[in-house]
Amino acid sequence: MQIFQDNPNQTPEDFYKSLEEKLTEAHSFPEDYLFKFIVPNDKEKLTEVYKIFDGTKNTISTRESKNGKYISISAQVFVLDAAQVIKIYKSAGNIPDIMML
Repeated sequence: MQIFQDNPNQTPEDFYKSLEEKLTEAHSFPEDYLFKFIVPNDKEKLTEVYKIFDGTKNTISTRESKNGKYISISAQVFVLDAAQVIKIYKSAGNIPDIMML
């Protein structure tokens, strides 16, 4: 899923540059940052998301949707800067069928 699809004229590079500027303005890094994703209820997808956070200090919680079709994932992660947040979003963007909130 592309998280920059709200503006079809914006390139991924432009989107991430803008996001980095907004993150830097709105946050006092280093800090805990909350990532939220939704994936199909599939162990492989869930494992792929968990792998994104390998090597980070994190707390991850999951919740299955009412009908069991999806899993929501909340990850509270200690990040050093906006670049690390973007790196995680880019890694998540490589997972097919992921929704980033």
